[in-house]
Order: sequence, then structure tokens, then C-alpha cells
Amino acid sequence: MNALSRFAASRWVRLGAFALLLVVLAVLPLVADPYTNQTVSHIAFVAVAIMGLNVVMGYTGQVSLGHSFFVGVGAYAAIIPIRDLWGGPLAEGAIVLGFLLSAIVPGILGLLIALVAVRLRGLALAMVTIALPTIGVPLAQRFSDWTGGNEGVSIRQLPWVDAAGETHRANPFAAGPGLENDQWQYYLVMIVSVAFFVLAYFLVRGKFGRAFAIVKSNEAIAASMGISPYRYKVLAFTIAAVYGGVAGFLLVVWGQYTSSETLAFHHSIAYVIATIVGGAGSILGSVLGGAFYVVVDPVLNSLDLAVYSAVIQGLVILVILFLLPGGLASLPRTIRRLARRRRGGPSVGSDFQPDSAVPTTK
Repeated sequence: MNALSRFAASRWVRLGAFALLLVVLAVLPLVADPYTNQTVSHIAFVAVAIMGLNVVMGYTGQVSLGHSFFVGVGAYAAIIPIRDLWGGPLAEGAIVLGFLLSAIVPGILGLLIALVAVRLRGLALAMVTIALPTIGVPLAQRFSDWTGGNEGVSIRQLPWVDAAGETHRANPFAAGPGLENDQWQYYLVMIVSVAFFVLAYFLVRGKFGRAFAIVKSNEAIAASMGISPYRYKVLAFTIAAVYGGVAGFLLVVWGQYTSSETLAFHHSIAYVIATIVGGAGSILGSVLGGAFYVVVDPVLNSLDLAVYSAVIQGLVILVILFLLPGGLASLPRTIRRLARRRRGGPSVGSDFQPDSAVPTTK
């Protein structure tokens, strides 16, 4: 089989695997219990947030320790118009408007911050990103008329008036006939999540992904090729903000609630940890990181190890950094490499390569 045939075969295998995955995701909520549906939905929208962080950290090599700021802003940008417009003449467009604002508002903020911040490097850039949730939380608490202050904003029971003039209360994300609430919310979260992961796939496999890889590898080489490191870093930071904001919208779909705690700095650290564990520079790594973020605490609680959560997660990070620098997503590649070495064959490739089509320049 020649190289072209192998490429075509691998492409059809990937398409077949993706189609099978879509079928499984479509059928799952119909046969699973509500807790499973809610857990998978949780993993999906956290994975979207981590995918955004991966664009910055994994594909362009920047430091971002304030990603929770964009998730929180996106959640507020989504939930406030839904709360204020639901039950009125614009009720049908409230959810659509909330979705659009959840992407636009964090995207604009991300762009404005990036125009200044990406000129910095290392610790200076890290400190700027840390400032975002540090400032964001008290601001959200200060503007309590909009954000609900410490109590947050809930849209689980919003008032609306029917044609007879009677007032009722309902959940904007309640299911229609034939579906339970957890199933409907699962489908909405999954449709948006899959769409944004497909968008990310084409982004990192195309021209932008190649430019990101070159900028990450060597900015001087990128500049000599006519690729502006500054512009592509700004673009990456803005894309990350948009993905974080959309994850905030999906958080609202999933929980119908948000508060200033969503912006808290410890969530940013958790996103970074999940990115490292899942695999920086990998779309699959974003999904695995989302699963780690969601599942690790319930698992530790079930084993009565919750008090050691920080220690255990720290040990996991150390193991990943030393044994799997590419995160869990690189595990199959590492196993194949070790198997070849055991058979005495050549060890081809490294433990980890980013999804981008451009190899790293040494």
C-alpha cells in the first residue's frame, strides 16, 4: 500500500470513528440516567473551555492564568439577557441573544487585553492574566443589580405571562414533549460543543494552525516567513476568550445559574492543570482534560480521599510531566514507541506532537 492509499485509508477510518462517536453521543442521553447525562454535559462544556486555553498555551506557547475570567464573563453575558427578556415579546430570541453575547463580549475583552498583554513575556504575561479573575470577582460582586452579587443569577424559575394574563414560572431550558430536561440540555450542550470542536479541528489543521505552530517554535523564523508573531498571538488569545465565553453559555444551559465564583482564580488553575493532564496542543487532550476536571473530585470523594485531593492532583501532574509530557492524549503514541523499542525497532517520532500540521522546529 503506497503512502497515498494509507492516507486515504486513515482518513476514512477517522471519518468512520467520528461518525460512530456522533451516533453514540446522540443515543447516550436516551438510555443513560440523568446523572450520567449531566456529567457528560459537564465534561463537554469544560472541554470547550480547555480547548480555548489550549489554543493559547498548547498551540502558541503563551501563558494564561486567567481563563476563568472569560468563562465567567460569558456566563453573565448569556444569563442576564435571558433573565431580563424571558417572558416578554423578545423571549424567543433571548437564548439566541445570550449565546451571541457569550461569544462576542468575552471576544472583544480578550482582543483588547491581548493587544497589550501579548507584548509581554513569561512572568509579566502571567501576572497580567492572573489579574483578570482577581479583578473580575469583586467587580461582579460590586455590580449586584446586574450580577446578583454573592447570590448570583438563577433562571431556573423565571416568570412569564400567558395569553390569559396569568403569571407562571418556568425554566427557559426546560424540555419540550418527548424529552426530559437533562436530555434536552444534554443535546443543546453537545451540539454547540461538537460544533466548536469541529471548528477548532479545521482551525489548527489549516493556515492558522500552521502559523501558530511556527510562532510557538521560533518567532524569528516566523517573522522571516512573513508571519507576524504579535498578530497571531493576539488572534490566539481572542479565540481562547471566545471559547471560554461559549463555555460560559453552556454552563448556563447546564446549570441555569452563575455567580461571581465562576470567575474565581482557582478555576483558572484547574483549567491549566486539566490542559496539562489531558495534553497541551491536542484536541483530544482538551476532551480528556475536561473529563479529568469533572471526574477527579467525585472519584476521590467516593474513595474517601477528598481531603487529599490537592496532593493527589499534584502527584498526577508530576507523573504526567515526567512520563507523559504530551499528557494523556500522547499515551497511545508512547505505548507504540515503547513497543517498537522492545522489539528492537527504531523509535520513530517523539512522545508528543501538536495537532498542527507544522512540525516543531528545533
